[in-house]
Amino acid sequence: MEIVLLTALGVGGATVIGALLGFAFKKMTHTFSDIVLSFAAGVMLSAAVIGLILPSLEKGGKFAVPITIVGVFCGALALNLIDRLVPHLHRLVGVDQESHPERTDRVSKVMLFVLAIAIHNFPEGIAAGVGFGSGSSAEALTIAGGIALQNIPEGMVIIAPMLSAGIRKKRTLLVAVGTGLVEVVGTLLGYFAVSLSSAILPFALAFAGGTMLYIISDEMIPETHAHGNERGATYALLVGFCLMLLVDFYIG
Repeated sequence: MEIVLLTALGVGGATVIGALLGFAFKKMTHTFSDIVLSFAAGVMLSAAVIGLILPSLEKGGKFAVPITIVGVFCGALALNLIDRLVPHLHRLVGVDQESHPERTDRVSKVMLFVLAIAIHNFPEGIAAGVGFGSGSSAEALTIAGGIALQNIPEGMVIIAPMLSAGIRKKRTLLVAVGTGLVEVVGTLLGYFAVSLSSAILPFALAFAGGTMLYIISDEMIPETHAHGNERGATYALLVGFCLMLLVDFYIG
């Protein structure tokens, strides 16, 4: 249990670390953020398949294949529903503040952006917690590590919009901490859910894998290919993917 709690704090704390870096480097280059996000996407892609989806098949018994497939699609559909209920991350990142000079309007749009990130953090936390149900702490920690890597630039990117909207630094930091706490709650919830009932473990693993695949395809890869860094981003993803393979082979 201690390692799960530390992992939850680490995953959520990565957002806070990113936020602190955001204060220090208010103008993060797209090249740097694209490389970091692509590397995290590669780790998460490998972790989703090796650490979540394959264990789901192994533990699913007679109906392993349909349970895993349904779980993957349910995870993806859950994220798709969230995207429909709240403004999408990329549309909010591109808000043109110059065309909305009123401070109240700017603050509202920026906070919607932050809310979208916080809501997306919840299923990511669940994926990190469910990973411990696979029986391999090494794989679970790698899954959590990939999510944490993604959270660092994510934490960085929420700082500049809030500061430019006139939100005080102290409140900005508190909001960033709040988005990280959402992930801590999700991690603990995912862990306790699979701990209470082993019967839901195959579905839960596949569900978590589906959420990660959705995030990688719908958000991370498009974001890293939006600034002309496609080749570097692609190789960074491959490095992350292969690193996870090495970790799983030699440690897992």
